[in-house]
Amino acid sequence: MPPGATPALPASTVGPVHIVGTGLLGTSIGIALRRLGVDVTLADASPLALAVAVELGAGRRAHVDDAGPHLIVVAVPPEVAGPVAAAQLDTHPNAIVTDVASVKAAVLDDLSAARADLTRYVGSHPMAGRERGGAAAAMADLFVGRPWVIANSGSSSPAALSAVRDLAVDLGATVVLMDADRHDAAVALVSHVPQVVASLVAARLVDATPGAVALSGQGLRDVTRIAASDPMLWAAILAGNAGPVATLLREVRDELDSTIAALDAAAEGDLGKGVAKLHDVIVRGNAGVSRIPGKHGGARADWDVVTVMVPDSPGELGRLFTEVGSAGVNLEDVDIEHAGGKPVGLTAISVLRGSGPALAATLAAAGWRILA
Repeated sequence: MPPGATPALPASTVGPVHIVGTGLLGTSIGIALRRLGVDVTLADASPLALAVAVELGAGRRAHVDDAGPHLIVVAVPPEVAGPVAAAQLDTHPNAIVTDVASVKAAVLDDLSAARADLTRYVGSHPMAGRERGGAAAAMADLFVGRPWVIANSGSSSPAALSAVRDLAVDLGATVVLMDADRHDAAVALVSHVPQVVASLVAARLVDATPGAVALSGQGLRDVTRIAASDPMLWAAILAGNAGPVATLLREVRDELDSTIAALDAAAEGDLGKGVAKLHDVIVRGNAGVSRIPGKHGGARADWDVVTVMVPDSPGELGRLFTEVGSAGVNLEDVDIEHAGGKPVGLTAISVLRGSGPALAATLAAAGWRILA
């Protein structure tokens, strides 16, 4: 926050807040809290990572003469989150401690084994991230509109739960209350298994011929986008949540086996048996997709989609968005696919059902090429 500036709304989070770990999450939390005027101190095993976080305005280096923190946020890899949180609880006997690791049961088990004071500990997990990690990728608004799970240790005091809730709300997140085991089962389904599946699909491309890869379209990009994630981080996350992930992958394996059997039947000429199963797979996939929350966490909407050919040159995409706005239509979503070997992009604009035809006509009249 610039010198002399004051936040528009006072923060509920009481400082000082001490953040241990200045990767993507820790640094983003620090930047957001500093913009709210909260005193933040930082620590990291890496002097370089710490220096970058300080430079980005996430807080100041912790000093032995600092006042004891009110809240400590442990933002380290999941395999060490438990021991680090236990050490912080021991070192700061008056502080509330939370961690933001993506697994919760293993952290709680470590703390229980260490006989840590669980009244001052609350597990938490902001469901936010980026393909890139590290302090340099941090964003103050990383958590805005995202779920933030708060997991009672089973002994967490009301004051501790309130402090972590205040943190999540101050950073713009939506609080979700969930115990550690339910959390780990849920993230295995919506985050960890998708990562494994995306990585397995992307790995098929390693030995593919250049000609095959050249045919890649938006479908492949959508499925494999998260396969570009940090291998070390994700290996630790998956190992930390091994049980729930393995259970779900066995279910996926069973589905794959039956789908392969259907494909074999179709290949051998038994189209009735093969097609029926394949149809069922796609239908149930449709049903699953329909349950994914849509805009603002509400029900998934069925949009009109207007696809526009946009020259790949500076200013063209901005001009398109300006003309969409001028047409009085709210852009709900957008997907951009580059046409193979040509200096154009195919921009699919999602708008409210019923407004697509009028928008297409308006854009066509302005000279844009609309694809049917």
